[in-house]
Order: sequence, then structure tokens, then C-alpha cells
Amino acid sequence: MRKALKALAGTAAVLGVVLALALGYLSTRVTVRGPVLHAIAGIGGVQPTSAHLAGLRLAPGFRASVYADSLGPARVMRFTSTGDLLVSITRGGKILLVERDADGDGHADGVRTLLAGLDRPHGIDLADGWLYFAETGAVRRVRFDAAARAVAGVPHTVATLASGGMHYTRTLRVGPDRALYVSAGSSCNVCIETTARAALLRVDRATGLAAPYAGGLRNTVGFDWQPGTGALYGVDNGRDLLGDDFPPDELNRIVAGGFYGWPFWHGDNVPDPEFGTHPAAAGRTPIPPAYAFGAHVAALSINFFDPGHAPPGFERAALVGQHGSWNRSVLSGYRVSSLHWAADGTITERDFVVGFEQAGKVTGRPVDALPGPDDAVYVSDDYAGAIYRIAWDPATAGPGPVFVPPRAPGLGPVASAAPTPTAALGRLGPQQRADAALARGAALFDQLGCASCHRVGAAGMVLTGLGARYSGGELATLLAAPPASMPAPATDDAGRAALAAYLRAAYP
Repeated sequence: MRKALKALAGTAAVLGVVLALALGYLSTRVTVRGPVLHAIAGIGGVQPTSAHLAGLRLAPGFRASVYADSLGPARVMRFTSTGDLLVSITRGGKILLVERDADGDGHADGVRTLLAGLDRPHGIDLADGWLYFAETGAVRRVRFDAAARAVAGVPHTVATLASGGMHYTRTLRVGPDRALYVSAGSSCNVCIETTARAALLRVDRATGLAAPYAGGLRNTVGFDWQPGTGALYGVDNGRDLLGDDFPPDELNRIVAGGFYGWPFWHGDNVPDPEFGTHPAAAGRTPIPPAYAFGAHVAALSINFFDPGHAPPGFERAALVGQHGSWNRSVLSGYRVSSLHWAADGTITERDFVVGFEQAGKVTGRPVDALPGPDDAVYVSDDYAGAIYRIAWDPATAGPGPVFVPPRAPGLGPVASAAPTPTAALGRLGPQQRADAALARGAALFDQLGCASCHRVGAAGMVLTGLGARYSGGELATLLAAPPASMPAPATDDAGRAALAAYLRAAYP
């Protein structure tokens, strides 16, 4: 009887949410398209199939498999010290432990429930023998033994959080200073908050004191610290009801005390039509985004690669899970993208996994995209209730311009290495050597360290035959927007044209 009443109460709550959104959103001419019931109430979803996997398009050099399924709406993931994977099942009120693939068959060896009956747990992290998790209204912790794959005792509260309204997920991470950082999304689409919402909070683990770290962040579900620089980046979901293409979702470089605009400004500090002239906006200077995604893509996670364990071209990159739109006339998101930082700080975005939506049909909604200790990437999908393993495999890269071409089994390694620029120039005729563009291209090849990836023993492609496969214009275009695992050369259009001319001449 108690279970039946609880189920009835849950159904009533879902219907209440749907009704509230219907009254507040659908009456305002907002476009509704896509898995709206899943977006609002978690209803819907599909089981992943081989056809599902075949429909995914991956960055060159990667292959996908289903690592675990039938999990329920899987959200945030964290690896334990023994290689198991902790997963929050937010709408199911659970935290699962997905056992590592010890037998090498490509699938998790098992799934066990660590905690159940929680209040929409989302963010999870580990520190000093504790499993920390963020429910809607509190940060809690419980003792966790990674070797035994078990928790001990009962969870207790570290800090209380404001709750109610929209955006009930709370993401949690242990920061470099060993404090807890917790994101608390806004209680509304756009309004003036009266509690500690639309903010990133810093929680002292010893005292439980929660203090605002940065504000004006409407719903920064995912955040992470960049290796090397220690810079904190977060992905923020923009407001609704301003059309298909505005505002963009944002990547923000979050600093202590920073203010990022919501609800008064959006995107590159464009005033909100309702709150842009609000008296509370006076005297405030918002920090513009470091990068703008498409509108309504619902970026929910960002995770940086460890430079020492990254696939080629991803040493200065992060992955972003884009859950996908439900309020746009043409669906957007439904993919995992990679962000790449150039030496000058410029950020470029590339496709990493696409195909969770095709011709308006949704088969998946990626949430977390997390590089693992085995150098593969793990992607949670709360629509399919699955986790995918995206493994680096140069043999899948094909004969494109960046990777080692596939070889028949037993042929052994490629025999020829990419020559040094000087040696390659030595093979060119006098007229070619005198060409200024070729000389500049050769110098750029050297300065940019291209040979570090294009030699025997490296994961990059041996460049023989480039001249036969590409025209100069095609190669220059490819250099301007290279595949996901290749960094864009830090040069201008003329430099790319020169580099393309050199590569075609040196590697005919």
C-alpha cells in the first residue's frame, strides 16, 4: 500500500510539473519539438541496438560499443580508484556502481546499487574515503570502500541547498583546493532569485559552510578544471522563449566573484528584453562567454582530457555532452563535441559523437562524456539508459589526412617515416625550392611541430600520397577545419595555403 501511494504521489508530481510548464511555457508560443515528455518528466527512451550504434558518427580513429545498458536514466559518472564507474540515476533516486570490464569482453562485468531512495541525486565525487553526492536540497556523504565496492554506514548531510522550482539537479565536484564546488541552477526561466541559486557554490568539507563562488549562471550543470592552467570552465544553459537561435548556451571561464549576466544579459552581454533594464542590473559588469554553443543544445557536461593520456590531437581538449533541444523548430544538440584550445587561447569546437538524432528521430540524449583510466571515453545516455565506450582505434580512421591508414593483419608497421622538412625539401626541384610559398610552408611544418605526430611510432598518419589525394584548395580547407583529433594549425589563410602547397609537393 505504501509503495502504491508513493507511486501515485510521484505520478501526481510529474503531472504537476507538466501542467506547470504547459501553463508557463506552451501558452507563450514557444516551439515544442523533440522528446518534450522526456525533457520534462523523464518519460520515453529506447534501448540501444546495433542499428543505434551504426547510426552514430564518430571522430576519425574512434569506435563505439555499449558498455552497460538497462541502467535507467544515467547522468553523472565518476571512476573509482579500482576502475569501476559510479553513475547517478537522478530520476530513479539511485547511485549505481558499474563494475569494470575485468574479463576484457568490452562490457561492464556487472551493476550493483550502492544507494537508493535518494532525492534526485546528480553530482557525485570521491575524496578521502568518502562518496559525496548532491541531492536537490543537500550535499551528503557516506563512507565508500572502492576495493569492496560498498558503502558503509548511512549518509549524512554536509550542507543544505536551496530547492524548489525549475532546475533541480545539483552538480558536485571536489576542487583542486579540496573544497566542494556545487552548481545550483535557477528556480525559473528568468527572474530575480532570492536564494543562493543560478550560482556556483563553494562548500567547506569540514564545516559545511556554503558560500557563493560565482553568480549569474542560469544553469551551469557541468564544470571542470583545465589541466596545466587550473582554469575553471563551466557550460551554462541559456534561457527559453527568445526564439530558435537565441540565446546561445555558453562556455564560461569561471572566476571567484565573477558575474556572468543572467537574468539581465545573455550570450555576448545582450540585454534581456524584460530584465535588461531592471534596477538590479545597474552597475554590474557581466563577464562574456569564453565560447558560445548553439542555442538550446543543452550542454550538460564538460570534462578535460589528461594531456598525458589523451588521443592524438586531444591533449588540449575537453568533451561536452549536448543533451539536445526540445523547444526549437529544428532539433539541435544530441551529440558530444570536443573543444580544442590553441596556444593563443582560441577555442574551436568539433564533432566527437553525432547521430543521436537523425531527421527528427531521437535515439539518445548524451549527458556526461568522461575520459576513463583506460584512455577510452565513456558517455552516459539518460534516454537509452546506457553507457557507451568510445575507444581510440587508429585502424578505424580510414585513409584520411590525419591518421594511420588501416592495414591488413600481419603486414606489420608502416615502413616509411615522414621526413624532416629539410630532407623533404631536398627532394624538390630548384623551381619548387625557390617558391616562397613552399619555403614558408616548410618553415610552418617545422615550427608547428607537425612531424611529432607524423612519424613512425606516433599515432598520426604517414603523409605519403597527400598530393595525389588532395588539391591545394582542398588541403587548405581541411587545415582550416581539421578532423577532431588534429589541432588546427595556428596560422592565417595564407599560411594554410603555403602549408598545403608544401605538403602536396613534399608528399606527392
